[in-house]
Amino acid sequence: MTKKHNHDKIPEMEAEIETTEPTDKVAELEKEVLDWKDKYLRSMAEFENFRKRSHSEKADWIRMATQKFATDICDVADNFERALLQATEREVESSFAKGVLMIEKQLRQALEKEGVKKIDALGQKFDPEYHDALAHIPSDYEENTVAAIIQNGYTMHDKVLRPARVAVSNGNNINMTTLEE
Repeated sequence: MTKKHNHDKIPEMEAEIETTEPTDKVAELEKEVLDWKDKYLRSMAEFENFRKRSHSEKADWIRMATQKFATDICDVADNFERALLQATEREVESSFAKGVLMIEKQLRQALEKEGVKKIDALGQKFDPEYHDALAHIPSDYEENTVAAIIQNGYTMHDKVLRPARVAVSNGNNINMTTLEE
């Protein structure tokens, strides 16, 4: 009888194994689905970050190319300004000088259209972010105030394209009449 009894238990065990096997398989498949879903979400996030980074890098390349060109054009604008400062009153009234003034104005407008603005430095408090101090000079201005502009500075979209090269007041006003006496 023992043999019969043992034999009767074997089908029960097989049935037990069969019922646990599908749930193990389901759990394994669910785990695999979660793994694939995680990999998919990570891949999508990586791709989105790559897309944003690529877009940002492309914009930076364009901006950098434009900045180099703008810097070169700022030099031309400065030369126009220097040339016009050398003109006498009579020369400024000539039709040639008026034409040059119109070209200079048009050039400045084109720069402003691209976001390039001249840094207004004269009489302003010295700011190393916008100004490059080349000298300290005596002047009527307070100490650490821009007293003279040596080379114009420019910003492009509120970022410094080229700092203004300036002379900064040391606050000592030398009276020239006192020196002459």
